[in-house]
Amino acid sequence: MLNESQRQQAADLLWDCWAHNRRIPHLPTELQPVDRQEAYDIQRRLEARSFAPLAGWKIGATGPGGQQLLQVDAPLAGRLLAERLHRSGARITLGDNLMSVLEVEVAFRMRTSLPPRATPYTQEEVLDAVGSIHPAIEIPDTRYEHFRQVGAAQLIADNSCADHFVLGAPADVDWRSLDLAALATSATVEGGGQQSSGSGAQVLGDPRIALTWLVNELRAHGLTLGTGHVVASGSTIVPMAVRAGQTVHAELGVLGTVLVHLD
Repeated sequence: MLNESQRQQAADLLWDCWAHNRRIPHLPTELQPVDRQEAYDIQRRLEARSFAPLAGWKIGATGPGGQQLLQVDAPLAGRLLAERLHRSGARITLGDNLMSVLEVEVAFRMRTSLPPRATPYTQEEVLDAVGSIHPAIEIPDTRYEHFRQVGAAQLIADNSCADHFVLGAPADVDWRSLDLAALATSATVEGGGQQSSGSGAQVLGDPRIALTWLVNELRAHGLTLGTGHVVASGSTIVPMAVRAGQTVHAELGVLGTVLVHLD
């Protein structure tokens, strides 16, 4: 088990990598979290370095492809930091992003908070706490050179590959009546013809299932999904390779579109 000093050292090292655009193969052996509880505590210390209140949460590895890529057997939760949350149409510097992929996501914004409690939340309770639904794009990244080999705990400590997130306008539809599992989604590179398509079913079978998973993952670790928090429910497409100079449109059917320019 890591002591308080070791957890802080791990968080400081990861933040330094993030702030100075550098990578490490993995955390030093003496700073590696042994389980999810320790990993989320390290992640919490990354949030403390942000200049603004937490914007929300992301879910990673929600499909078999993502789990296979990261060599994990369950989803991962990460924090969306306010300084990395953008509106549709934003220009984002890709820089030396190691993963260099883009994901199309269904995002939820919470109307009320869901704090920890003894019993799991039902999907009905979780959906009742949602205020709006949005089209979104995630551009993940990692601070590990060997991110495919480090395992779930180190990935969670590194904020579950969170980096930039682009949030579209709230959908002006009765989304509660929609079959989100059947929602067709795609990402298209402007002028290049490159495209990746998918559906809501890629996200644990349904984005609503993923949202409920997140709430109960947080609950199990004493964490609250707060009022106004955005939840990125996971990639509905096989992550699409991108590079600087591209403009990408994401289409999420009746939920709308979202756009990002990559520099």
